[in-house]
Amino acid sequence: MAGAPAHAAFPDKPIRIVVPFSPGGGTDLIARAMGVAMAQDLGQPVVVDNKPGGGTIIGTDNVAKSAPDGYTLVMATFAHAVNPSLQPKLPYDTDKAFTPVMLVGRSPNVLVVRADSPYKTVRDVIAAAKGKPGGLSFASQGPGTSAHLAGELFKRLASVDLNHIPYKGAGPAITDLLGGQVDLMFATASAVANLLETGKLRALGVTTAQRSPSPDLSKVPTIAESGVPGYVAESWYGLFAPAGTPAPVVARLNAAARKAVTADAFRKRAEAEGLIVTPGTPDELGRYVRAEEARWGKVVKDARIGVN
Repeated sequence: MAGAPAHAAFPDKPIRIVVPFSPGGGTDLIARAMGVAMAQDLGQPVVVDNKPGGGTIIGTDNVAKSAPDGYTLVMATFAHAVNPSLQPKLPYDTDKAFTPVMLVGRSPNVLVVRADSPYKTVRDVIAAAKGKPGGLSFASQGPGTSAHLAGELFKRLASVDLNHIPYKGAGPAITDLLGGQVDLMFATASAVANLLETGKLRALGVTTAQRSPSPDLSKVPTIAESGVPGYVAESWYGLFAPAGTPAPVVARLNAAARKAVTADAFRKRAEAEGLIVTPGTPDELGRYVRAEEARWGKVVKDARIGVN
């Protein structure tokens, strides 16, 4: 149609979802599964581009500086809401550089150890940490991620000293956990689901206020009921586009993402890995992330948590 806006034909080329972590972690798995389903609906390939490093800042900054045309997205996580508190000099303004597309889902982190670990319960970890301050280490997929802050909150509320070891993604962090280089990890449920199922890792506790509805995690106690009252943390996944992306393009992406995550195959796979799918509007993602920023900003400030 003559005079129609350029985005009327969207999409007419491949779409890129930036995952700010190394391949193999929960964020990567979720993005790839979504990408396959979204591509079917959009009629164009959806390519996952891993850009790890900087506690998700490198990949996120790449999207912040991309053209606001809907062809570059970021699969944001917990770190997206926490980095403004942890990093005083971000290369972008989190609240102004992005347009929300959709909250994909929310899930607990899971405190996991190797199958041959001497720690069988959360109380075992607390006792060992109190007996040898700084002697236990916990891995994360990067500074400011849910695994990092879940560990820092645990340190504060359990009054223990753990040594944080950051990695450039859940994949390498879990590899070192399995190899014995670190003692434990507050991993995302999706990143460790298969390893729990095969018995290579043991789950000691979930980080949410209630036990997980996932069949594989339903018998795992919460950390709060395991000797750390008041402990609550959750991870999440949300799609963002650069600020200024046209509203019709955002609506098209939201519709494709919603269709992808509500498909039976995706939902069953996601919920089996502990992710509760929560598709909604762009505005709902925006409100959720602002609330997360405020809540964790207070935790970071009160506990004087720094990226180490």
